[in-house]
Amino acid sequence: MEQLHIIGSDRPLKGEMVISGAKNAALPIMCAALLSDETLHLSNVPMLRDVATTCRLLADMGAKIEQDGVSQIDICCKEINDFRAKYDLVKTMRASILVLGPMLARFGQAQVSLPGGCAIGSRPVDLHIKGLQAMGADICIEHGYIKAKADRLKGCRFVMDAVTVTGTENLMMAAALADGETVLENAAMEPEVSDLGECLIKMGAEITGLGTPTLRIKGKEKLHGTRHAIIADRIEAGTFLCALAMTRGQLLLKNAAPHTMDAVLDKLTEAGMVIECGKDWIAADMQHRPNAVNIHTAPYPAFPTDMQAQFMAMNCIANGASTITENIFENRFMHIPELNRMGADIMFNGKTATVKGVSKLSGAKVMATDLRASASLVIAGLVADGTTIVDRIYHLDRGYEHIETKLGNVGAEIKRVKGG
Repeated sequence: MEQLHIIGSDRPLKGEMVISGAKNAALPIMCAALLSDETLHLSNVPMLRDVATTCRLLADMGAKIEQDGVSQIDICCKEINDFRAKYDLVKTMRASILVLGPMLARFGQAQVSLPGGCAIGSRPVDLHIKGLQAMGADICIEHGYIKAKADRLKGCRFVMDAVTVTGTENLMMAAALADGETVLENAAMEPEVSDLGECLIKMGAEITGLGTPTLRIKGKEKLHGTRHAIIADRIEAGTFLCALAMTRGQLLLKNAAPHTMDAVLDKLTEAGMVIECGKDWIAADMQHRPNAVNIHTAPYPAFPTDMQAQFMAMNCIANGASTITENIFENRFMHIPELNRMGADIMFNGKTATVKGVSKLSGAKVMATDLRASASLVIAGLVADGTTIVDRIYHLDRGYEHIETKLGNVGAEIKRVKGG
C-alpha cells in the first residue's frame, strides 16, 4: 500500500500550477455517453482512480473506450450488451449509480448494484428511484441490486425532498430521452451539474434552467455524439489555495474556474489572502499567518462540504478560534482525530467543531479516511515539524491527479513511497 511522506518546513509555496478537470463533472458526463450510439469525445478529463473505474464499468457493459492517458477519452456506447453495473466495480465508487438513468432511458432496462464510496455518511439513492418511478419506471431492489424497467420514460414534474447532485444528474439524463417535458424542482445548482447539462445540450438535448433550482428538459427521440471539455476542478483549486494560506507565498493557478468558487474565495480573502482572478486563472498571495474563519457547509452556491476538511486544516494554524459546522454529511469529521494527532486543538460535538489555532503542528503517521480528509492531512503535513506519513492514499487518488508532483513543483517536499 502506498503512502505519502511529507517533510514540513517554513518554505513557502511559490510558482504556477495547472488545475485538472473536475472529477465530479467528468464521471456523470462519461455516463452520459450511454444516451447515444455515437461517440462522445471528452477532453480535460483528470486521470484519476474514479475515472479509471468508470471506464472499466462502461467497458464491462460493452462500450468501446479509447484514451490517450493524459486528458482525452472517447466513449462509444453503440454496442452495449450488458445492462448491469456489477457490485465489484460499483462498491468502490458511489458515482456508479449515474449509469441507472441513462441506461434505463435508452435501453428500457438497467440493473445497478447499490453503490459504495467514501464512508462519510449516509447518501441514499431513494430520490433517484422515486424520480424514475415518477417517470414511469418499474423499479425493485433485489439481492443488493436496483432493477429497473420501462418501455419509454414519460416526462413529469418531480420535486426533490432534498438537494441531491447525483440525483439531479441521473434524472436529467433520463429525462433527455423521455417522452415529453420533465420539470425538476429543488434541483442541484452545482457547476458540475451545469457542465453535464451543457454537454447534453451539445448532444441534442433541450434543457433550460441550468444553475437554478428548476430544470426543464424536453425529451428527444435520440441524442448524438459531441465534443466536450470538462470544467476545471474547483475543489482541487481550493485545496491548493488552502495549502498556500498555510505555507504562505504566491501561486498562479492556470486552467481554473474562479466563477465557480465564490464562497471559497470569499473565505480565503477573509483569512487574509490577496486574490486576483481572470476568466481561467487565479493569482493568490499570502504573506502572513491566516486568520481563523467560520464555516457552514451547504449546497451550492454556499460553502462546499468538499472544502470543509481543508479549511479545518488551515484553521488549525490560524490566528484565533473558529467554528466549522458540517450540514451535509453526518460522518465528515473523521479527519479530526488525525489532525489532533499532529498537535491540532479541535473539539467537536455533533455537526459542529471548534478549532483553536496553534503556532505549530507536529509531523506524525496519520491515516486517511476519505478523499477530502486525505487532502487535509497532506496540506497539514506541509507546515508540520518533522515528517508526516499519510497512509491509505488510495482515497486521495480518487480525486487528485498527481498531487505530490503538483505540490513538489511549487516547493513542497513530498514523495510517494511503498508503505511499510
